[in-house]
Amino acid sequence: MRKKQAQILVVDDQEEILFSAKMILKKHFETIFTANSPKKIISILNENEINVVLLDMNYRIGFEDGREGIHWLKEIKTLSPQTVVILMTAFGKIDTAVEGIKIGAFDYVLKPWHNEKLLETIDKAVAESRKNTKKEIIEKTEKRYFTGTSTKIKQAYSMAEKVARTDANVLILGENGTGKYVFAEFIHQNSERKNQPFVHVDLGSLSDNLFESELFGYAKGAFTDAKTDTPGRFETAQNGTIFLDEIGNIPLHLQSKLLHVLQTKTFTRLGESKSRPLNVRIIAATNSDIKAEVKNKTFREDLLYRINTMEIHLPSLRERKDDIVPMADFILEQIAEKYNQTDWHFEENVAPYLEKYPWKGNIREMENKIERALILADNNTISVHDLDILDFEGIQENDENPLSEMEKTAIEKALFKHHGNISKTAEELGLSRAALYRRIEKYDLKNI
Repeated sequence: MRKKQAQILVVDDQEEILFSAKMILKKHFETIFTANSPKKIISILNENEINVVLLDMNYRIGFEDGREGIHWLKEIKTLSPQTVVILMTAFGKIDTAVEGIKIGAFDYVLKPWHNEKLLETIDKAVAESRKNTKKEIIEKTEKRYFTGTSTKIKQAYSMAEKVARTDANVLILGENGTGKYVFAEFIHQNSERKNQPFVHVDLGSLSDNLFESELFGYAKGAFTDAKTDTPGRFETAQNGTIFLDEIGNIPLHLQSKLLHVLQTKTFTRLGESKSRPLNVRIIAATNSDIKAEVKNKTFREDLLYRINTMEIHLPSLRERKDDIVPMADFILEQIAEKYNQTDWHFEENVAPYLEKYPWKGNIREMENKIERALILADNNTISVHDLDILDFEGIQENDENPLSEMEKTAIEKALFKHHGNISKTAEELGLSRAALYRRIEKYDLKNI
């Protein structure tokens, strides 16, 4: 029997599981990798084109909630979107596996598994991986970024294009949800390092005790669970770009360690004494007032100087109102493509609502609302009710406000349709009963 050309990674902390899986799979697939710790996943993915990861959901004794599996699922999907993940779980933990499928896992298998079922699931996953790879190639060659027409965002992208051609460190400033990750990726994709790794590190979610081991790696025996030499995020990003997101969240006592790496362009794995050369492009980002933190002595001034050779501010949606409607159209098109759908559009009356809505979560909030609306809407048409952007403060109510008139008309029609039934009217409009009562009071619609 000819083996299929596929690379499979099995991750489990039980050696007998790894051995058993490898014995079964190596008869059918070309290359089988095994890892007894999920911390090895990043380096294996960076060094090999893995088609499928068979991922256990629990690794620490006494912790059986599957949270670690969910965490590493997200890491894999971020680092290698074309890789397909199959979760392994015990019979009583199916709910967590189902949650994993909702956020990107392909399927799950129960331990102990049936060999035929395992092979069938992995075979389907390999086929899915090949589809993903083709799609990724197309996306990389046709990657589109929405820039917009507002002065501030055009200035930001102009600076990004110029700095991308250099190796200068970049600090991206902006509120939550303004697209700092996408902007960092844009710089990387327009640089000479575009064919090298782009590694994202969310420093806001990195605990103090994991800071050094995650960023710089560790040697075997460095601590209790350090069973093998493991590279860190900086080493994984070698010759490419590392994106240090939420850098303002690093505690003061750890900032010196990062500063030393940036100054010397070397790093040392935890538990080793020898330093290793480092060749990475640094892009950092924060939503905090980093200069105020320097003034308050919660962020080192010398570290700030190291990371902000070029400082670029991303404007909030409130600062680029002319871009809101075309951005919504762009996002809708992208999300429709994600779900393999076409010909989606907004109702004609949606534009003024989009422009007036405060978008406190910026682009991220817009993406979430549009994706939710696309899932719920009918006939490939998204209404203002599907978007759930009616119930907010800040509209100036007067006879000349088209938003007020449109909302009042929509409520009148819905109330009339449902013969004044508050529950049914609220459900159709996407409002809570309390929010609908407030509007009935505001528009004096009590007699309908």
